[in-house]
Amino acid sequence: MRFAAFETSTEWCSVALWLDGEIAGIEERAGNRHGELVLPMLERLVAAAGIRLAALDAVAFGAGPGSFTGLRIACGVAQGIAFAGDRPMLGVSTLTALAEESGAARVIACLDARMREVYYSVLEKSGGRWREAVAAQCVAPAAVQAPPGGGWTGCGNGFDVYGPLGLDTVIPDIHPSAMAIARLAAPRLEAGEGVDAALAAPLYVRDKVAFTTEERNAR
Repeated sequence: MRFAAFETSTEWCSVALWLDGEIAGIEERAGNRHGELVLPMLERLVAAAGIRLAALDAVAFGAGPGSFTGLRIACGVAQGIAFAGDRPMLGVSTLTALAEESGAARVIACLDARMREVYYSVLEKSGGRWREAVAAQCVAPAAVQAPPGGGWTGCGNGFDVYGPLGLDTVIPDIHPSAMAIARLAAPRLEAGEGVDAALAAPLYVRDKVAFTTEERNAR
């Protein structure tokens, strides 16, 4: 199977190409430049692989949670490619991708959601697949906690902003990547879990984008 993967939910912009089990990827700290970087990155990967976009079988993207604009960029680019070639596409949780990048098996994934909140999930890996012990949600940092038992590793920039939040082991500088999205998407696409492009959508978790002026002044 051959497919492209996109991840633009954080300040990082990354694109990956999965070619029958081999992954090539590019990433860059983008700031607010994801929209101008993502397609040139894909073009570089496709050219280096010596293939054309028409050779892709599917498209995967980081569905969220994360930056509202970033999620729309990844989903929109993936939908454009999928629509053009009538290909299936698959959204993958950015928090699961974060856990995948950590190398740990029991992970507290935590991304800064701004507005004094974090996107948070608790995940365990067993048999090569991730299971959510706590589903993705948007909470105050103080609500982040490990379930009973040891061996939990906190990862993500939520810990960089708000500290270890009571955990003994944290890796704050890990971020979700398109390479992790590709690794997670591959077995699911092979199993036929891809959907029509019209059915794909970001996973926002939180509907509110910013504080009102009154709320900012109150804080």
